[in-house]
Amino acid sequence: MADISKQLQDEVLKARDSGHKLNIVGGNTKAFMGRDADPDAGTLNVGEHTGIVEYHPVELVLTVRAGTTIREIEAALAEHGQALHFEPPHLGEGATIGGTFAANLSGPARPWAGSVRDQVLGVRLINGKGEHLRFGGQVMKNVAGYDVSRLQAGALGTLGVMTEISLKVMPKPAATMTLVQDMSLEGAIPYMNQRAAEPKPITGACWVDGKVYLRLSGARSAVEATANKWPGAILEDDGAFWRSIQDFQHEFFAGNDVPLWRFSVGSIADNPGLEGSWLIDWAGSQRWFRGDAEQSDLEPMARAAGGQVSLFRGGDRSGEVMHHQPEALKGIQRRVKNAFDPDNIFNPGRLYSWL
Repeated sequence: MADISKQLQDEVLKARDSGHKLNIVGGNTKAFMGRDADPDAGTLNVGEHTGIVEYHPVELVLTVRAGTTIREIEAALAEHGQALHFEPPHLGEGATIGGTFAANLSGPARPWAGSVRDQVLGVRLINGKGEHLRFGGQVMKNVAGYDVSRLQAGALGTLGVMTEISLKVMPKPAATMTLVQDMSLEGAIPYMNQRAAEPKPITGACWVDGKVYLRLSGARSAVEATANKWPGAILEDDGAFWRSIQDFQHEFFAGNDVPLWRFSVGSIADNPGLEGSWLIDWAGSQRWFRGDAEQSDLEPMARAAGGQVSLFRGGDRSGEVMHHQPEALKGIQRRVKNAFDPDNIFNPGRLYSWL
């Protein structure tokens, strides 16, 4: 695999010397995210840079090459009763850990287990100068000073080519159970927040189609005691339901004809008054809206709710799809981009038109 790393470095240096741009591609399962890729840019394929570099089950640390698929990682962890607690979405058989981290994607357990960004300990990365750099390490005490590793979360590959990622892993819970009951959207948001504030083993809180779902995970005694105390019917085959939310396979997400918007807002905020379909996740912090709308109309609503909105899938992807940033933040992001990729080689315009 060292040869593949060297090959990637050589391709970056060649692009830099020739003034060409590069679109970074791994499993290509997230091509729908961000703005349209630059059609004039070449392709830098990292999909063959795969495999587990180190895995220490006792220390709960895993280091993998960025092109390694989520399925391969989960299979290796399952042999030791462990898992990625941020519940990475499976957006296809080829979904990779590098793409998941670059897109900063986490599943239903995110408010309680943390995001992929929270669980990354270190990365190796090829910058725009063709340098192969290491940031962070394999233990938390190595993450000091500027936490460069976490800057890659949500950068959509605009800061460099990740080659290796070190992650924390966790044991699988001993028991899991989901309670479901009918409830209006307006009632579900305060209800989910109320339950999430209690010292109980909750790992999922979602509302869709007039029902609220609360997932309990942990020691069997704690799960059963909470289930006996809280209202709601026990959901049979609850794993299938949560997998459908995690992997965007629930019928709410079906089809691309109607744009899918992601609101990241305060969990207790009132829901924006929009006509369309909603799915509320993360106990109210992540809200999905299906409907035709103008981003300029949605952004004030998101700000009023204490957060931001982005066009996750569908719609016009030639314009801006991420929430507009104030000039001060634009300046910081441009300086960070220039430090990593001074010639603007990687994924030009993918995150913002001005980056």
